Amino acid sequence: MTPQSFVVLHDVVTGDEEVVYETPDLIEAPNWSPCGTFLVLNGSGRVFRFDLGTGRVQPIDTGPLTHLNNDHGISPDGTTLLVSESPARGTSCIYALPITGGTPRRITDLVPSYFHGWSPDGATITYTARRNGVFHICTCPLAGGAETRLTGGPGHRDGPDYAADGQWIWFNSDHHGQTPDIWRIRTDGRDLQQITDDALVNWFPHPSPDGQHVLYLAYPKDVLGHPRGQEVSLNLMPQSGGAARTVAAFYGGQGSINVPNWSPDARHFAYVRYARPDVTS
Repeated sequence: MTPQSFVVLHDVVTGDEEVVYETPDLIEAPNWSPCGTFLVLNGSGRVFRFDLGTGRVQPIDTGPLTHLNNDHGISPDGTTLLVSESPARGTSCIYALPITGGTPRRITDLVPSYFHGWSPDGATITYTARRNGVFHICTCPLAGGAETRLTGGPGHRDGPDYAADGQWIWFNSDHHGQTPDIWRIRTDGRDLQQITDDALVNWFPHPSPDGQHVLYLAYPKDVLGHPRGQEVSLNLMPQSGGAARTVAAFYGGQGSINVPNWSPDARHFAYVRYARPDVTS
């Protein structure tokens, strides 16, 4: 059958790319394992382990959770997988389970909650949560408990991810009344900073593990939300500040880089591109 999803590894030093997996199925949201040997992917409501050495794809047992969305991530120590399940619209809840699969444990008390990032010490997670009709950036302990809402006011905020120093959470937002830009905020909710300021529709920032870069997805200015099936780019900017540059342009969007996707050595990142309509390769 004709491939529709292509998992790509991008080398940030050379710019070289390698398609490591292609399939006729819809595949989304690659996580790179802390050990560097496998990716976690999702599709059809399930998550899978893709071995980078052998190319083997193996389902991860998530017990009764069979309606997983594309918001998942691996703990910094590599032992735990967080997944978000949405059995119906607006019901997404975050669960933890062993990286090898097993019985899930509920993390977030309130729904909808969509996992996006893990603190470097593994103790806290950050996620997008719709509360009283507004999407905010929240955190809560991995052990469970009360959530902390870091943002306020109207607008839509999404895609939070921790910087390697654990001091900042990066995310995208349109709360300033413009197309979504990239922002960051300290983990206690102080010092909100706007990072990008352009006409593009910017989503899903991911700081690199070495603290050097931030990767994000950019749509053309007239796109609403973060749909799949668009001409998009991946832009890379210095984490210390400075202009972004486009490092990949492709047909993608939703599912391409929703979750943390850097290799542990920060040399590569993974993403998914999709076949354009009526294009077979």
